Amino acid sequence: MKRIKCDLLVIGAGSGGLSVAAGAAQMGAKVVLLEGHKMGGDCLNYGCVPSKALLASGKAAHAMGAGAPFGVAPVLPDVSYSAAKDHVAQVIETIAPVDSQERFEGFGVQVIREFGRFVSEHEVEAGENRIKARRIVVATGSSPLVPPIDGLADVPFLTNETLFDLREQPAHLLIIGGGPIGMEMAQAHRRLGSKVTVIEGGKALPKDDPEMAAIVLDKLRGEGIEIAEGAMAANIAGAAGNITVTAKDGRSFTGSHLLLAVGRKANVEKLDLEKAGIERSKTGIQVDARLRTSNRRVYAIGDVAGGLQFTHVAGYHAGIIIRSALFGLPAKAPTSHIPWATYTDPELAQVGMSEAEARAAHGDKLEVVRFDYAHNDRAIAERKTTGRIKLMVVKGRPVGVSIAGHQAGELIAMWSMVIANKMKLSAVAGMVAPYPTISEVNKRAAGAYFSPRLFDSTLVKRAVWLVQRLLP
Repeated sequence: MKRIKCDLLVIGAGSGGLSVAAGAAQMGAKVVLLEGHKMGGDCLNYGCVPSKALLASGKAAHAMGAGAPFGVAPVLPDVSYSAAKDHVAQVIETIAPVDSQERFEGFGVQVIREFGRFVSEHEVEAGENRIKARRIVVATGSSPLVPPIDGLADVPFLTNETLFDLREQPAHLLIIGGGPIGMEMAQAHRRLGSKVTVIEGGKALPKDDPEMAAIVLDKLRGEGIEIAEGAMAANIAGAAGNITVTAKDGRSFTGSHLLLAVGRKANVEKLDLEKAGIERSKTGIQVDARLRTSNRRVYAIGDVAGGLQFTHVAGYHAGIIIRSALFGLPAKAPTSHIPWATYTDPELAQVGMSEAEARAAHGDKLEVVRFDYAHNDRAIAERKTTGRIKLMVVKGRPVGVSIAGHQAGELIAMWSMVIANKMKLSAVAGMVAPYPTISEVNKRAAGAYFSPRLFDSTLVKRAVWLVQRLLP
């Protein structure tokens, strides 16, 4: 057994783990990084990157048949599903060097390509190595959840970890799960020519504002995607090419391929957490506001910490760890300013509280402001007028923002900054956005908050009347 001592041990080379390792090593800490599977983790290999690449292929195919309003004759695209998957693979290959073992060894990180497991409160074994570290960061991420549905074990199914290796185009893709992964892959495959049915036990896009989610779901249904809500899968039967999902209410759905997109589970099974005195939560590892586990030498970040499961959250957590573990600063990880987005067309994005959450928290103090894309000149020019932004405002400060529409994922970033810095809407109203851009939606929404205060105010009108008579 080879024994290694270091300042910081990072378990998992996904987004969060890589960010911690790179930052700590470049600041002078002795860092060891463990990864038993692929560098880059889920995001690069099975999640964010390949899914957006496949969505881009679907977008290109869809554009060929949607040109009539622009004076461009629509044509039926000749889609090669395998070539679309080649595009996905090329995108991963292009980004992979950024997450490569060689790059991180160049930063001074000792990379060991083995899974790690705790053997004591401050020691981890990985292959033939035993590492003793002053601080340890668990960044093992999450994996697709496979639900205990009757008959599932007897039929072939896909998850996000196997979908992007598929080269045979599904004639009819059944998707169990109507969350972001399910809806994104539904639209991508529909636009590439597959028939698609989404089977959701509750409401589709359940974590988003229902009003805003409806805008997206109406568009997806309009493209021919069947979305069956309230259809809890009870039984699965059949074989490759002919799979039937039967819901508890008796509805049945038959297709050629089955994709499971019902959620994620934290990767904790191989860690032997109990040997380090680390407590679990229902969704992963229990952490405090500083991301520390019950073993104060050990931190958990990203998906395995059991909170919001997004790549950018893992990166955010990494910054907290750098301040806390390296500099001993009492850094905490609030989440009120963390945005998320679903990259369908139109996109759906959220930061802070939804309307329901804001009403429960603030009651009559809450003001809700809406602005529709139909009043944005750039959206009109590009025929992207399906959309809306909704602001939840308390005493002039936004506490939540929901956006459904073109580039919602881009627009929400500004509102994260506003909420993080506790800025007032006057700051947004005072900015100048280039014309014509979709970004004017943000400014116009802020303006919609002030308009009745200025244009419907008797006091303002009296003030203007008085000033006009006093001015020379």
